[in-house]
Amino acid sequence: MAVLPPGVSAEAFAAATRAFAAAAGDEWVFTSDDELIPYRDYWSPVPDPEEALLPSAAVAPASVEEVQAIVRAANEHRTPLFPISTGKNFAYGGPAPSMRGCVVVDLKRMNRVLEVSDERNFALVEPGVSYFDLYEHIQQRGLNVWIDCANPGWGGPLGNTLDRGMGFTLGYYRDHAGAMHGVEVVLANGEVMRTGMGAVPDSRTWQDYRYAFGPDPSGLFPQGNFGIVTKMGVRLMPAPEHYRTGLVTVPKRADLRPLIAAVNYLSDLFMIGEPLYGSPLGRLWGDAEFREAATRRGGANAEEMDRLAAAAGLHSWQVELQFLGSEGTTLANWDYAKSLIARRVPDARFTDIQSVPLPLTEEQIALGTIPDQHYLWRSNLGIPSLNTWQSLGRSESMPDAWRQNHVGMFAVIPRSADGVFEAQQVFGDTLRDMGVGTRISAISTPVNWYQFSFLFSAGFSSGGGRPESTPETRARDAEILKTLMKTAAEHGWAEYRAAPWFQDAVSDAYSFNNHALRRFNETLKDAVDPNGILAPGRGGIWPRHLRGNRG
Repeated sequence: MAVLPPGVSAEAFAAATRAFAAAAGDEWVFTSDDELIPYRDYWSPVPDPEEALLPSAAVAPASVEEVQAIVRAANEHRTPLFPISTGKNFAYGGPAPSMRGCVVVDLKRMNRVLEVSDERNFALVEPGVSYFDLYEHIQQRGLNVWIDCANPGWGGPLGNTLDRGMGFTLGYYRDHAGAMHGVEVVLANGEVMRTGMGAVPDSRTWQDYRYAFGPDPSGLFPQGNFGIVTKMGVRLMPAPEHYRTGLVTVPKRADLRPLIAAVNYLSDLFMIGEPLYGSPLGRLWGDAEFREAATRRGGANAEEMDRLAAAAGLHSWQVELQFLGSEGTTLANWDYAKSLIARRVPDARFTDIQSVPLPLTEEQIALGTIPDQHYLWRSNLGIPSLNTWQSLGRSESMPDAWRQNHVGMFAVIPRSADGVFEAQQVFGDTLRDMGVGTRISAISTPVNWYQFSFLFSAGFSSGGGRPESTPETRARDAEILKTLMKTAAEHGWAEYRAAPWFQDAVSDAYSFNNHALRRFNETLKDAVDPNGILAPGRGGIWPRHLRGNRG
């Protein structure tokens, strides 16, 4: 064994692992190098193996009682733990711990779907339940609800929610942390607490009302380290009868302002699902004159961009709108969206894309398409898949170097065209100054619905292509991403999620009033976890005796 937790002797660690084995069974405690391979971050940006975020051991409990026993043993032997659910969030470190030497508490054996209601529209799940598991449970019972799933579907609702992941259907359900309704948590002292109406013994309304009487601590557990969540309620969407999509394009660069304002209005009225922004001008990327104009230092010139678009017979922006409901309501909402946008952008064009009765047939789901219609993204229809994993370059047809980098950042920017234009200019100039290509241009578009984020994935290069992945290039990518994070903070922006290696850099951006937010969270940490055994460093929150580890 090459790794020990900081400040833990070999003798204390051995005693801790014996106690873990007594709690979960000898066969569910893993300490050898071969056994711990699945708990590594395969896309770690750290080239030095002596600094890699490796676990010292892993333990896989099967019940709440076993989790309690493990937490109590960890306190006794001062051994830090790092809980995971399915451990599949590879863009954010996967199953690797937030601090080198933590013992991973692998909750995949706790994989029961405890309850699903299609009258009250909720599910109650354990940590190891994947989106595939929950979907299969619903289908086998013929329940009339949808899940809002992340991509890829091998992740789970509990883990994705606790990292504030997002989905693809209607707004309320896409905000996974917002759709969380009540959690059961093993606290750092080994006690079990339920939040919301679950704090009432034999509660019959736990998933109906997310709050209780008094303060609601449930928001402390997403991206936090105040307890180990063992059950979670999640709101489910009633299965709609129809799915419709339509494409909107607008001709001029400045038309993005009224377009975004109109789409924000539709989104906030829950009339549409996730809007998918893009630019038809991407077809001109091979033209040197266009590429120079789109990546010009200081930001693109609107008149020049409009001239190039008009010469090519292309519009500047597009957005695909998704509608869910009955056939009549989706058509009415699409008609209303067209009239709303046309009043603001008279030269806008509208194209019907899909009109699909639901539920889909098994053949439609398997094919992922409707004859004579557009490709179907299963996740937009509450169906988990692995499509995104393939689209990110993880298929066998992709070069091996492309399959090795999988880390990035999502900088949250204002949900407006001016926010988009400023981010294009700021991030584009920053990357250009670092000599790493043109990853952000005048046609780069945001992602997400109630917030706008700019996505940066690893794989930067001096020529704009993707370099061969090596430990050295991954380390360089990490430094580039940290520079982008600092640049974002200088403009009042920041990330909303972070892989373990970037958690402190992201936390540093939230520095109002000398990091009052972080100091408050660390005060809570010291109070509820005085030995600092639960996921030290997660969310940028370190216990008192380990604050020197902050990177």
